Amino acid sequence: MNEKILRMKELIKILSQAGRAYYQEDREIMSNFEYDRLYDELTALEKETGVILSASPTQKVGYQVLSELPKEAHESPMLSLDKTKSADDLAAWLGDQEGLLSWKMDGLTIVVTYEGGQLVKAVTRGNGEIGEVITSNARTFVNLPLTIGFKGQLVLRGEAVISYSDFERINEEIEDVDARYKNPRNLCSGSVRQLNSQITAQRNVRFLAFMLVRAEGEDFDNSREKQFIWLKNQGFDVVEYVRVNRDTVKSAVEDFAEKIGGSDIPSDGLVLLLDDIAYGESLGRTAKFPRNSIAFKWADEVRETRLRYIEWSPSRTGLINPVAVFEPVELEGTTVSRASVHNISIMEALELGEGDQITVYKANMIIPQIADNLTRSASVIIPKKCPVCGGDTEVRQVEEVRSLYCTNPECQAKKIKSFTLFVSRDALNVDGLSEATLEKFIGAGFIHEFSDIFRLDQHRDAIVAMEGFGEKSYENLMNSLERASHTTLPRLIYGLGIAGIGLANAKVLCRRFHYDLAAMRSASLEELISADGIGEVLAKAWMEYFSQEKNNRQLDHLLAVLDIEKETVSDEAGIFQGKTFVITGSLEHFANRKELQERIEQLGGKAAGSVSAKTSYLINNDTASSSAKNKKAKELGIPILSEADFLRLVEGEKQAAGRLNEE
Repeated sequence: MNEKILRMKELIKILSQAGRAYYQEDREIMSNFEYDRLYDELTALEKETGVILSASPTQKVGYQVLSELPKEAHESPMLSLDKTKSADDLAAWLGDQEGLLSWKMDGLTIVVTYEGGQLVKAVTRGNGEIGEVITSNARTFVNLPLTIGFKGQLVLRGEAVISYSDFERINEEIEDVDARYKNPRNLCSGSVRQLNSQITAQRNVRFLAFMLVRAEGEDFDNSREKQFIWLKNQGFDVVEYVRVNRDTVKSAVEDFAEKIGGSDIPSDGLVLLLDDIAYGESLGRTAKFPRNSIAFKWADEVRETRLRYIEWSPSRTGLINPVAVFEPVELEGTTVSRASVHNISIMEALELGEGDQITVYKANMIIPQIADNLTRSASVIIPKKCPVCGGDTEVRQVEEVRSLYCTNPECQAKKIKSFTLFVSRDALNVDGLSEATLEKFIGAGFIHEFSDIFRLDQHRDAIVAMEGFGEKSYENLMNSLERASHTTLPRLIYGLGIAGIGLANAKVLCRRFHYDLAAMRSASLEELISADGIGEVLAKAWMEYFSQEKNNRQLDHLLAVLDIEKETVSDEAGIFQGKTFVITGSLEHFANRKELQERIEQLGGKAAGSVSAKTSYLINNDTASSSAKNKKAKELGIPILSEADFLRLVEGEKQAAGRLNEE
């Protein structure tokens, strides 16, 4: 018995550390598979011994919130769900009852309250007993009604989520690849719990209802499904669900499994909720779980294979990640042969070695992971030299995690992200040069600086012979490089990766210096900060970049292989200097918002995404609409222009500028 208690204490410590890292610090120190395995082991020991220790994660619903947002206790604890990986268990659990099977969404649970038809409060789940008040942020959710027809008190629960497509869009807008978010859940959690609701508004957070707690005076004929239908009629988006019984639940699980790959909403399983409200509530609850619902987690398809070797993959930060390369296996309908091991701590816990028999799976049916190592030779040797530059490596421990780093500041691998930015869509726009391909070329010694990208034809035979390449891929790459070599000065400047100089600022500087690159390179602090939107910090970053001989030399090498379009600066170029526009709604005169934005920038103005006190004009063809942006503009006294109004404004400003020039 004593050995089992000791093992329970050990498991509690390991699971608590992993939970704290995942929920509070947005980092991962073990795989989901490993966490579930240890959690199940602890649960089994608790049942076997009859002992439950106070710190056990089986008894804790969540972790204490760590922010400056106001706290509020929930009326009743928000419990987590018991879970199973067996569809047969779902059928047995359902018995003679009918239920609603829906996605188990992977976001942040929110409780919202309406009174008199108005949204009055939104609180996060927090630790299940105390949550954070995020009402002002919830008002910016793209689909959450602010006003509803029902005038009694309404309390409901739902999940705040960010779709995969929005997650990818937001990450693409972050220039520093290392600063990008790991997954939609982390991004959603950070967005919902912002102290600045304007940031939340920019993240496209959605709210999907999954439980009606109270609707004062309403009768739903004892049916959860009728509650869902009623919520839809009030304007709420409700989680996708199907009605099931014990005979149909297994096929419904299979239908959801087929859809998960194409679903835009992050999910980590399913939820089965009893439709009979009174019966479900009569079942009561345990200390941790309600008995009217149960979660289903996908039974991971696990395959055994042989580990070929560990590949060490350097990054811009110097971190060198271990990647397991194994004999290919079929998982969830696709062939996989690689899986990230994340860090040395996880690699050592798995005791990996070349030739070991390992089992692999796809976390949430998507991301390949190692489940277990069956032979555990622990023979992997941590490299003392960086695989790219040959510089010394060192193992560093941060909190509980040990990771490998390259110590050479000039390592080409640390520049991979810089090269990735350089070839990106808004910079040189080189189609066919992904980050993975750049890594191969840098590792092979083909690329040392930006201009080398336009000399890849010197390595034709080696590129054609590379895995994943061939004659056709090489020709496509050469054609892409030929197109990319004809570019504009703002694109080139943005591609250099100067701190804080995005494409918009690059355009501002080009207009300020009349596209004279020589003048821009030697500009003084005073000249730089005279450009609209360029403050002292950006100006100093610009001057620091061009004070380094290496950077100037690399730019000269680039100018020798590029054809920069000649820009002419018209008299109208600065008529909107210092003006900020926000564009919303559909357009008629311009093809799209980007075309209108470019026109504004040509005239010296800037385009922003949201209305603020700094906004000069809001452009919306529906000037009388009651949209949030129109309301905000009216509150701040900001003029709302149609496209026709905007074009008249342009013409008027041009005429005024012409008169000044004549005088």
